[in-house]
Amino acid sequence: MSWRTVIITTRCKLDLKMGFMVIRGEDTKRIFLDEISLLLIENPAVSLTGCLLEALVEKKIRVIFCDGKRSPVAELAPYYGSHDSSRKIRAQLAWSDLVKGIVWADIISEKIRKQVDLLDELRKERESALIRSYLGKIELYDASNREGHAAKVYFNAVFGMDFTRSEDCPTNSALNYGYGIILSAFNREITACGYLTQIGIFHDNMFNHYNLSCDLMEPFRILVDRRVREMSVDEFGTKEKHELWNILNSTVSISGTKQTVLNAIKIYSRSVFEALNDSDPSKLKPYSLVKD
Repeated sequence: MSWRTVIITTRCKLDLKMGFMVIRGEDTKRIFLDEISLLLIENPAVSLTGCLLEALVEKKIRVIFCDGKRSPVAELAPYYGSHDSSRKIRAQLAWSDLVKGIVWADIISEKIRKQVDLLDELRKERESALIRSYLGKIELYDASNREGHAAKVYFNAVFGMDFTRSEDCPTNSALNYGYGIILSAFNREITACGYLTQIGIFHDNMFNHYNLSCDLMEPFRILVDRRVREMSVDEFGTKEKHELWNILNSTVSISGTKQTVLNAIKIYSRSVFEALNDSDPSKLKPYSLVKD
């Protein structure tokens, strides 16, 4: 099972030799491809061989390329993530509106529960009680927008009354970067399972290539919120970015077992697909934090 997040920060050449990714820079290092779940190319001066790119696609390793400011700008994704992707896509297009509405309501409910958990940790009793009261009012497709009402209360409680998500500040930069990391992990899993990231359950933006990923990731956003809050971000640079990448290697509990966040995303995503394909929302498998 792949588990490593590999970050390439300096100029070097990456190639393939006997199942290993070989990193040729000032020193030469080797990493077994089967151990890699995500490869982040932070330095645009890095070069990769075609043979390595082919192997990365075959192994379903998510590859993310950054610009000169070390911000992600592109991903390497296979056209076909599963041998039966045509069947999966037909099933995806046939998911019923009723089941999608129920599943989306469950996803939003789980997201709000996670927000309540964080507010309880921060001893924000009043805000926690208010958001908790929304849980019994969530309708199909969250028609009354309890998610939006909860978000305003939640972000002000976590990051201060003067904070807004539209502000250009280090906190928002960190949040957006962290959400991008989680989104990328969901892109990888959805593609590997043979589904289209463009066709969502709720998100339906014609300019968004990742509508389905945006749907599934919602309960996992709180992992980023918690980490950014703990970091107390005064400036957002390389150190803070690497700290956020470590979220994928942190431990949560799902389906009765302890897993890395990356593996939890795999288990959770597949449970969502089972729920949609079998018209059985009870198959959803939410994660929970591991108590120290």
